Order: sequence, then structure tokens, then C-alpha cells
Amino acid sequence: MKVGDRVRVKDSVVIYHHPEHRNQPFDLKGTEGEVIDIVTQWQGRPVSANLPILVQFTKKFKAHLRENELEVI
Repeated sequence: MKVGDRVRVKDSVVIYHHPEHRNQPFDLKGTEGEVIDIVTQWQGRPVSANLPILVQFTKKFKAHLRENELEVI
């Protein structure tokens, strides 16, 4: 998986920060987006992020996910 890949959420992932469903549970399963970053550094230092893949779903909505929760389209 690399930056620019189109991906789909294959597992049930419940979030609470979706702009259209603020503070309510929202399941991302089946949602498609684009990988915009893979987090490996923060302020020039290497990090081991728990949720390293940053996916842009809509113009207003991004989420960090694990690689095993996504499939490349």
C-alpha cells in the first residue's frame, strides 16, 4: 500500500468523528477513499504509529487506519 492508492475499508471500524454524524457511532465498512499519507515520522523523528495510514474519504473527512482494515481497489 502506498500514497495515492484507492482503498476500501473491509472490516467494521466504528468512529465518532465523522462530520455528518458528529458524536454518534458511524461504521466505515465499505467506504472508499485515497491514501494521502503513511505516518512514519513526527517532527523529523521516527515513530511507530498505532494507526499509520491516513485516508481521505471526502473533502472534509480523513481518518487514520491500520493496514489490515483496508484493501486496495
